[in-house]
Amino acid sequence: MDIRKAILIFVGTVCVGLGVIGMCLPLMPTTVFLLMAAYCYGRSSEKFHTWLLNNRLCGKYIRNYKGGQGISVRQKVSTISILWASIGFSIWMIDARFWGTLFLVSVALGVTIHLLWLKTYREPADAAQELTPVDRV
Repeated sequence: MDIRKAILIFVGTVCVGLGVIGMCLPLMPTTVFLLMAAYCYGRSSEKFHTWLLNNRLCGKYIRNYKGGQGISVRQKVSTISILWASIGFSIWMIDARFWGTLFLVSVALGVTIHLLWLKTYREPADAAQELTPVDRV
């Protein structure tokens, strides 16, 4: 194996790990790390790249984001809700003074604005029809 490919696989794997951690921690970005992992895997290993894009937790999210389709309303609402709950809890737990509170609220506002600015992903019409219940007579 080429040393360059091995380094890219290693960096991609670290980025996946950081992205997974970012799913739980409010101030740690998830998207950036997962996109970096997709880039690294795409340049080094088709097997890892395919695994990442087909992963049940983040595959659809990465494909939609990379494809410029955006993220769903549900993802936006849950992400923003968890973000603000975590920020509020952090401010309360560390008993943040003015500057600490200002910093945390500023970061949360920045992330919220970014998420709201992202394009909203809508399911294709034919896929939505398959999910609707059939009318019974």
